Amino acid sequence: MKPVIFGLSGETLTPDERALFREAEPAGYIMFKRNIRDRAQLRALTDDLRALAGRDDLLIMIDQEGGRVARMQPPVWPKFPSAEPFDRLYATAPSSAIAATRANARAIAATLAEVGITVDALPLLDLRIEGQSEIIGDRSLGGDPMQVAALGRAVIEGLRAGGVVGIVKHMPGHGRALVDSHLHLPTVTASAEELEADIAPFRTLAHAPMGMTAHIIYTAWDAERPASLSPVVIGDVIRGRIGFDGLLMSDDLDMKALSGNMGTLAAATVAAGCDLALNCWGVMDDMIAITEALPEISDESRARLDRAMATVAGGADDADMDAVVATRDALLALA
Repeated sequence: MKPVIFGLSGETLTPDERALFREAEPAGYIMFKRNIRDRAQLRALTDDLRALAGRDDLLIMIDQEGGRVARMQPPVWPKFPSAEPFDRLYATAPSSAIAATRANARAIAATLAEVGITVDALPLLDLRIEGQSEIIGDRSLGGDPMQVAALGRAVIEGLRAGGVVGIVKHMPGHGRALVDSHLHLPTVTASAEELEADIAPFRTLAHAPMGMTAHIIYTAWDAERPASLSPVVIGDVIRGRIGFDGLLMSDDLDMKALSGNMGTLAAATVAAGCDLALNCWGVMDDMIAITEALPEISDESRARLDRAMATVAGGADDADMDAVVATRDALLALA
């Protein structure tokens, strides 16, 4: 097994993809809008990936946050709110906000599990900090570390109840970035003392099954390398000060924050301490380069992957989805 998550080019596997994936045996896959038409097509695609891998517990992930980040969209699937309404509700009714957040995540999980998706790139534990890049903005669960951790825990619990694994992101915190890491490499110059607030939600949820790094330079920790490529940030901060021992994946290697050959980048993220490299766009030449550059997955990383997927081994609960959504909406109306 190669320590990588690959994207796909379209709605079905091409012969070249099938051959590469059979040989490389990537740890998992990620879905985007280009891979999605309707329920039957998406379920057939995820079933095909499971059959190819020979693993029922295959990591098949998606960015289905709600709001402006949603790969599965109406009219086929329901529209989910961004994080902002839950943030607003917490200001007046924290317990209601936690319950609403958990219900929303449970409903998201139902839509994913139905089509065979097992992992969602939620929750964001990035603080919302005024004056910084709006790439986080209304995707954030708030500006207070305790609140973000409380709501983030509710997201993980709601997803797990629906048979889906959550990912805490973007470790060790994207909230202070002045530019969008999809387009540029951000540099955060805050002191280590100031960054204690950013890592606090991740420390509280250090038991989370999966995490994702940020493509950001934090000068207080490593002035030369972004977190995804930094053994210092991954080893000393994420694994050390935060205490995270779950499965750690990089953010997408195709983002403009990084530059260089995809194979070299993938190998560098794994060498820095990421368990898995994430490569989203399904470009065959890039996937071949990554496959050739990466070693086999380490025993430690494979164990983390297996532990993370085992958290949803029992499948979904038998919740009434109409009632779950009605509960969420009634609670959000309180704000």
